Amino acid sequence: MLAARSSNPTSKVVEPAISNPPNDALGWKEILAGAEPFLLKVGERLRAQTAEFQADIENYAKYALSVQGKQLRPMLVCLSGEAAGGLNDSHVSVAAIIEMVHLATLVHDDIIDLAALRRGRPTLAAKWGNKISVLLGDCLFAKSLKLAASFPTPEICRAVASATDTVCEGEILQTQARGNFDLSQQHYFKVLTMKTAELFALSCDLGAFLADGQGKKTNGNGATHAKYREALRQYGLSLGTAYQLYDDCLDLFGSEKVAGKTVGADLTEGKMTLPLLIVRDKAPHADQAALRQCFSHWNPDRMPELLELLTKYRALALSRETIRGYLAAAREALNCLPSCEAKAGLLGLTRFLAEQTEVLGV
Repeated sequence: MLAARSSNPTSKVVEPAISNPPNDALGWKEILAGAEPFLLKVGERLRAQTAEFQADIENYAKYALSVQGKQLRPMLVCLSGEAAGGLNDSHVSVAAIIEMVHLATLVHDDIIDLAALRRGRPTLAAKWGNKISVLLGDCLFAKSLKLAASFPTPEICRAVASATDTVCEGEILQTQARGNFDLSQQHYFKVLTMKTAELFALSCDLGAFLADGQGKKTNGNGATHAKYREALRQYGLSLGTAYQLYDDCLDLFGSEKVAGKTVGADLTEGKMTLPLLIVRDKAPHADQAALRQCFSHWNPDRMPELLELLTKYRALALSRETIRGYLAAAREALNCLPSCEAKAGLLGLTRFLAEQTEVLGV
């Protein structure tokens, strides 16, 4: 049974059954092109939020809110809303809210990690210092909750607040676990689900909730939007977990150009990730001790030694299989949704991540 499909999603990693993405899944360019009008509206909504800050603070907010990558979370709101019945302006606001929460976590992460660069430019902390950055991150959290509270239903604010709490608690658990070579795989997956997958799930959940009058309609085949909402949330949890697993592998097996950061950064920060956990749990005492030495006294010069251990115990291959398993679970969660372009886009995201996973280490 897949770890992603078990009643305990943080259970020990197994080698899962693999299913290929369906042929009707859209490619990345098609997904991006279809979502672009929505993403542009989200960008405009975010820029409008900067006017809510005091004039002397506005530049900080503009800088923080302009650090956007693939905009996966707004894209998930868009595709989930379309798949569950249709988009409206509320989806744009929710996507902006979730993106503000995400960007607030990045501002704080950069302080914790002493990061100088993010996506090729100085972090807020590097540019204006930790004190300004901490407070600006707090403001972004507060502004997002204020915007969520403006909805006529308390459901949005409740969901955003709950997810924000989960993400922050996940970050605390990860921080507590730094330098812990004996970290369990169960704890590792729990942190992944909390700190990364939760916002993916929230994006899908609220996208479905807001479709067609806040999810109260029923479609022709009798499936309720409540069913769609739960299915899309499960899709988001599985996709988000797969995404973080990929990112953890990228830190070891990717290039700095693709990763957008120094390879081995997680080791510098004392983070045990899935490839290391695989070696630790499979290796006999001598190699386990060698891995512990690498981890506890990390230096980039040790990377060849570490890669030799990772290769010996098939850490990348087994990590790939785990990612594929979560992607298969994400696709399976969509089975109850009717066929449409938005569903094809959601399936396409799993294919895109699968393709990125396969080129790791090549």
